[in-house]
Amino acid sequence: MEEYKYEDLLERALRGLPSTKTGDSRFIIPELKVFIEGKTTIFDNFDAICGYMNREAEHVMKFLLKELGTAGKMEGNRAIFQGRFPNEEVGHQIQRYMDEYVLCWECKKPDTHFVKMERVWVLKCDACGAIRPIIKRKSGRV
Repeated sequence: MEEYKYEDLLERALRGLPSTKTGDSRFIIPELKVFIEGKTTIFDNFDAICGYMNREAEHVMKFLLKELGTAGKMEGNRAIFQGRFPNEEVGHQIQRYMDEYVLCWECKKPDTHFVKMERVWVLKCDACGAIRPIIKRKSGRV
């Protein structure tokens, strides 16, 4: 029986692995198209942003309405909010949504989805396998 050194076996195994590109540069949210028209704020590329985050528009809209403390509606591929909210404020809330409902807390990758385990909704990461419960939050404008 032939004997192998551990280092040689490890090197052989590493050569057999597919090459992967690491880094978080692949997940940068496109620029938000938010403008104020009279007493309303229009989020023009709302649907595209939701698609990019791989989340349902209704869930994102519900979050934004609660966090912005306003009423609003979805009209086609855009969201309309009552009140004047600058681009920075809407962008801040989108970032908070991503931190809470999109990015994995362990590996910080966006490869997550919602799963119901027993009676609890959890965020499951397809990249690292991490699972964490989705916490019901109180409104927290910062």
